[in-house]
Amino acid sequence: MNITEEIQRLKEEKNAVILAHYYVNPEVQEVADYIGDSYYLSKIAATLKEQVIVFGGVSFMGESAKILNPEKTVLMPDITADCAMAHMADPETIQRMRKEYEDLAVVCYINSTAELKRHSDVCVTSANAVKIVKALKNQNIFFIPDRNLAHFVAEQVPEKHFVYNEGYCPVHEKIQVQEILREKEQHPNAEILTHPECPEAVRRLSDYIGSTSGIIDYAGKSACQEFIICTENGVLYELKRQNPGKKFYFTKTEPVCHDMKKITLEKIRDVLMTGKNETHVTEELREGSKGALERMLELAK
Repeated sequence: MNITEEIQRLKEEKNAVILAHYYVNPEVQEVADYIGDSYYLSKIAATLKEQVIVFGGVSFMGESAKILNPEKTVLMPDITADCAMAHMADPETIQRMRKEYEDLAVVCYINSTAELKRHSDVCVTSANAVKIVKALKNQNIFFIPDRNLAHFVAEQVPEKHFVYNEGYCPVHEKIQVQEILREKEQHPNAEILTHPECPEAVRRLSDYIGSTSGIIDYAGKSACQEFIICTENGVLYELKRQNPGKKFYFTKTEPVCHDMKKITLEKIRDVLMTGKNETHVTEELREGSKGALERMLELAK
């Protein structure tokens, strides 16, 4: 019995389901029951019938799944897989902003800790942030933790006043304009597809800016046959699966989230066998943070 068959057997035995983010390794995406970006996976997590959720992703994803499914067991294949940006804000600054600005909504990117969600009014993902911010009645928006996504949303919602936090995704932040231009020289007909976590200088070069799922959708619908992809390289698996005749290029310094790549088939098998690496959220933290997630799911409908 190979490892994929072992995982399948254990999944049935434990009444488990595997969720995987687009950024994890291809072989992990192959065994997953559901593959998607943060928004899709958060929606799915709220509707699952299986008792055990194995989350192929980083810690904030497991926390969100547990908050939405308190009665279920959420297992993380690698307990050390984390997101640096998820910690790049703090409750003290949030409270200071609430005192400084009247009519303030604290908008929290889902790529954040449960503690930050607890101090926020609503969560968003890169796929639904513009829609949700537009739907808020508040005039002032404190967007945490990612400054790049915040600036992108502000460009789409000019009628609101944004206060910016200084967080960022280290992977997207390092994508270099000169390397994109070099790819464009080599592939002049290629369209540039960019995640909004990228800096403004990268976004300005782009033919399309959107979430991971948005990039995949755009590539499938575009008449173009070549694309320069400005997001984490794990998305290539789904891009090629859906578009076998098209070509996809990354910058020479390929964007890699090493935390996402910590997720392996062996680790998935091990947590299914042992039940280790269970995600726990205190009832107080769950009660405090679930409102922001539930409001996101409601406003994004």
